Amino acid sequence: MDLTDAAADLLRRLTGQHGPLMFHQSGGCCDGSAPMCYPAGEFRTGGSDVHLGDLTVAGVPAPIPVWMSAAQFEYWRHTHLTIDVVPGRGSGFSLEAPEGVRFLIRSRLLTDEELSALD
Repeated sequence: MDLTDAAADLLRRLTGQHGPLMFHQSGGCCDGSAPMCYPAGEFRTGGSDVHLGDLTVAGVPAPIPVWMSAAQFEYWRHTHLTIDVVPGRGSGFSLEAPEGVRFLIRSRLLTDEELSALD
């Protein structure tokens, strides 16, 4: 999992405004299939969620955990994910919405070498 420079810059600003952060991506329609950024602990995760890992962002004191619904993870499990940010209006529940931008996931299939490292 990676993060673009633009997404890292936005996460630094959002952390300054809101404190520690987290991401969750559900399998819902519309904005539900985009990564949603919340204050850490604001979104309750459970047994139907997969912890993909934690993002370390220079200038952000705490790692940012990234979660995905298990159903959505089944579709993405063979891909390398990159969190990016683009102009446009996302969900009103995600912290970046007032900024006039939205987070999104860019993906590519894992290479055979990457897949074998997961096994």
